[in-house]
Amino acid sequence: MARVKRGVMASKRRKNVLKMAKGFRWRRKSTFRAAKEALLKAGKYAYRDRRTKKRTNRRLWIVRLNNALREIGLTYSKFIKVLSDKKIELDRKVLSQMAQEDSEVFKKFVEKTK
Repeated sequence: MARVKRGVMASKRRKNVLKMAKGFRWRRKSTFRAAKEALLKAGKYAYRDRRTKKRTNRRLWIVRLNNALREIGLTYSKFIKVLSDKKIELDRKVLSQMAQEDSEVFKKFVEKTK
């Protein structure tokens, strides 16, 4: 049986981990063990914060909608109730974009839904 020289895959794996840890500070960018731990933690934070970003954006859309609706003379909760009663399915992102970019169109839309 032929002799197998080892180390190619291991060094490739280590090199890839260190490449992904580029930009980290101190020992975490140059030492394999520290870089591997840092990447695990970074992955956890990235996963968690992708969900947090969605939550934060939804809160922002609701605030923008509420401000635009109060200028018209409505509140956010009453407007959403009217939309759900009439079975109009527009999400908060689209509504807040409409309120921010095309205020006239948004006002006409609110008047029609009333």
